[in-house]
Amino acid sequence: MSISSEKTLKTAIVVPTYNEAETLPVLIEKVVAQGIDGLGFVVVDDGSPDGTGEIADELAQKFYGTFIVVHREGKQGLGTAYKAGFRSALDAGAELIIEMDADLSHPPEVLPGLIAELENADVAVASRYAPGGGVDPEWNWGRKQISFWGNVGIRLILGIKVRDATAGFKGFRRETLEKIGIQNLTLKGFGFQAEVAYRCQQAGMRVVEHPYVFMERTAGKSKMSFRIVVESLFRLTWIRLGR
Repeated sequence: MSISSEKTLKTAIVVPTYNEAETLPVLIEKVVAQGIDGLGFVVVDDGSPDGTGEIADELAQKFYGTFIVVHREGKQGLGTAYKAGFRSALDAGAELIIEMDADLSHPPEVLPGLIAELENADVAVASRYAPGGGVDPEWNWGRKQISFWGNVGIRLILGIKVRDATAGFKGFRRETLEKIGIQNLTLKGFGFQAEVAYRCQQAGMRVVEHPYVFMERTAGKSKMSFRIVVESLFRLTWIRLGR
């Protein structure tokens, strides 16, 4: 782990990476440009063979503030990456923790509005399916239907109210993560985000949805597959059954 810290951390952006050497520097630059008070970063890299971890270390040296880089050996799953990132952010004293992807599908321009929602909420979800939200207009009809109805299916399985159950762009107050217990989160892959939504609802957290438009990644390849989705649905069913 490498740490750069010269300013008090208020808002930590947690970013898991695997082969995001091309997009990570652009993301950091765009997030910094939002002028967020007390901004810091936690990058969790799973031994990216394209050198993403080394690039993150270089960015940390140039950043005036808290910039933590967690280096892990090999791909250990998105869920475990977020858990490690959340833990590092809490240990560093962050008051607000924001999770987002490194591939630029989550527009940094949404961050100020998302953070503002946390003034009166425990969890703020950047939502594709709240009124005013949406997905990349370049998506074809079939992909839009799979995304929408897959999300509906997960909501039905878990009985959760949030419209965007699989959102990977959301913010938490530190008390929220402490209350749901990071150590209690069990899923490692695609289902992790839905599990988080379920645990927050179970804990009685106030959740708000902030609409945004999800854009297709600008570089690299998606890690998603049909097998991953099916496996996640099975595991989420077992969580709902309390197993």
